[in-house]
Amino acid sequence: MAGLGFTAHLRSRGEEQRDIRELGYRARRWVVERTHGWLNRFRGLLIRWAKKAENYLAFVHLACGIITWRATGLLGWLCHC
Repeated sequence: MAGLGFTAHLRSRGEEQRDIRELGYRARRWVVERTHGWLNRFRGLLIRWAKKAENYLAFVHLACGIITWRATGLLGWLCHC
């Protein structure tokens, strides 16, 4: 990536583990991985059928709304998703 002029801003897992032990920080990588896993359940996002960026962004917002709705447990007796 350095050859193309890009700089990675991601920490390796080893650096994260070192900071957890030495500084007492908690790991936060799982939050992002969990969220990507939830979003990948929506086939339209996983494959990206939408050609326009506006339509794709609208579908991302819809998927996040559905995930939030399911997480709240509202109408849980109706939806067995």
